[in-house]
Amino acid sequence: MSVKSQKELLLEKLIYELIPSSLQRITKKILNDKEVGALQEYANNVSIRRLGFNDHGPVHMRQVVLNALRMATLLKKAHISLNMEEEHIGNFEDSLLVLVASGMLHDIGMTITRDSHEHYGAWMGAPILTRLLHSHFEDDIAKATIVRSMMQECIIGHMGTVRIHSLEAGIILIADGCDMEKGRARIPMLLNSPSRPGDIHKYSSSAVERVNIREGKRKPIHIDIEMSESVGFFQVEEVLYPKIDMSPLKRYVELSAHIRQKDTRFYL
Repeated sequence: MSVKSQKELLLEKLIYELIPSSLQRITKKILNDKEVGALQEYANNVSIRRLGFNDHGPVHMRQVVLNALRMATLLKKAHISLNMEEEHIGNFEDSLLVLVASGMLHDIGMTITRDSHEHYGAWMGAPILTRLLHSHFEDDIAKATIVRSMMQECIIGHMGTVRIHSLEAGIILIADGCDMEKGRARIPMLLNSPSRPGDIHKYSSSAVERVNIREGKRKPIHIDIEMSESVGFFQVEEVLYPKIDMSPLKRYVELSAHIRQKDTRFYL
C-alpha cells in the first residue's frame, strides 16, 4: 500500500470531523485497512490506465464517504430518520458506519471488470465487511449481519442499475454521482491517449468547478453544481440527475447548476 496523498489525508480529516467519537476507532480501521487500500489502488489502475476512465480509487472513494456523511448530517438536522433507525434495527451511528464502509468499498469491483462492477464489489466486499464488523459489534453476529447486508445494498445500488429501497443506499448512490469536480478527471486528461468513445465524460467533468452540498430552502439537501463551461451540463444531466431520480432520497434533494460569471441558475 502506497503512502497516502495530501488529498486523501485532507478528505480523511473532514470525514473524522463528521464522525461521532463512538465511531472514530472503526472509521480509522476502515480508512487504514491494507486490503481495502490495495483494492482501491488497483481499481484506480484498471479505471485510469487500462480503461481511460476517471478516478475510481482512494481519493474518489473517500470523497463519496464525505459526500454521504454531509447528506446524512443534513437529514439528521431536518429530523429525518434513516432506515436503520426508522425500522428499529439500529441507530443513526449505525447508518453512518454503513455509509463509511460502503463508500470505501463501492468501486472495488473495478478490479475485476467495469461491467457489473457493482455486483462484483458487493460479492468481494462481504468477507472484508465481516472481518471489520465482527470486532466492532463485539461478536453480535445478528447486528453485524444486518449492517453488512445494508452495506452490500449500498455497493450494489451505487450505479442505479438495481432498485434500492433504503435511504442509506440512496445516499451512496447520489454521493457517488456528486463526485464530478474537475480534479477527478485530471489524470485521464493528462495521459497521452487518442480520443475514444466516452471521452465526453472526461471533458464534461473537467468543466465542473465545484459541487456544493448544503442545507436547502425547501428540502433538507441542496446540491449546487458550479461550472466553467456549458459542457458540464452533460455530467449533471447524464450522470447525477439519473442517480437522484433513482434514489429513495429524491424527495429530500434540491438540484441546481450554474456557469461561473453568469447569473443564470438552472434548477433540475
